[in-house]
Amino acid sequence: METIRNYLETMFARLPNTLEVQKAKDELWQMMEDKYTELIGEGKSENEAVGIVISEFGNLDELAEELGIRSVVVQENRGANSNIRTLALAEIKDFLHDKRRSAYSVALGVFLCIISCCGFLLNFGGSWRTRDAFAISFMFLSIAAAVGLFLFSGFVMGKWKFLKERACNIDFATAEYVHNQRESFRMTHAMMITIGVILCILSVLPVAILDSLFGWGSGFGVVGMFVLVAIGVFLIVAAGGVNAGFTAILSLNKRDTIGGGFVPSQKQVAYKNETVSRMMSVYWPTVTCIYLCWSFLSFDWHITWIVWVIAALVQQIIRTL
Repeated sequence: METIRNYLETMFARLPNTLEVQKAKDELWQMMEDKYTELIGEGKSENEAVGIVISEFGNLDELAEELGIRSVVVQENRGANSNIRTLALAEIKDFLHDKRRSAYSVALGVFLCIISCCGFLLNFGGSWRTRDAFAISFMFLSIAAAVGLFLFSGFVMGKWKFLKERACNIDFATAEYVHNQRESFRMTHAMMITIGVILCILSVLPVAILDSLFGWGSGFGVVGMFVLVAIGVFLIVAAGGVNAGFTAILSLNKRDTIGGGFVPSQKQVAYKNETVSRMMSVYWPTVTCIYLCWSFLSFDWHITWIVWVIAALVQQIIRTL
């Protein structure tokens, strides 16, 4: 039955998501289910029953009149875009694998950029020339490695540029697979974001603790602060990058079609204003940046958390409007 269900969803994937089409799909599913049950009762094997059901009910053009959606199907056939590419499940698995590698590469590059200045903060003895040579070498090596990681990420994702340049879609089985992968990653994503934010908030502790023990001149406290921030940002960037891969695939099917609602995680907020839609795509990264900048410049951690409350209210207001 799973094969029949997948076939049915693929048949209706490009049709508009209206009550009329949904009713026709449910009616056809009932017809398929009844026929399958009948064939199994007659002693047919599962494969034989599936083949007969698909051959009998698998042509939507022939069934459109009976289902009452002939005009919808005719209109869809007239406006069908032959350039639309349906991605196979194997391709999607490759994309998600590359996206994960890219996300961790970018996150590690950001980590190295943040800690690149730590060499100037350490006072480990020796002449000033030795200390400066170490600090400068550490900074340039960190930045060089970060740039290399950014370039590697770009090369890895370069072969997937066509996803933005060409109309693509996915079938029901693929959408279900990506949805299940996203659900499996949900707890990990939440933990990484939570731990990342906590580390950024607690990054002031090394300054207070270590420098009280070793003195401000050592710089260990400030280095500890940068390291904690770097780890926190690494977790946030990596989690966001991996999750963005699932979102990118589940967004391929148009929202106003049956295929755009195959699985629950495809149903995202659609803003009517295109400008607002682009702005909201970077809304939470911008809020995070504002929060971190305000917190580290003022050290008013007991106040800056209010940014999240205000941001959530503003987002809800924009969605409502």
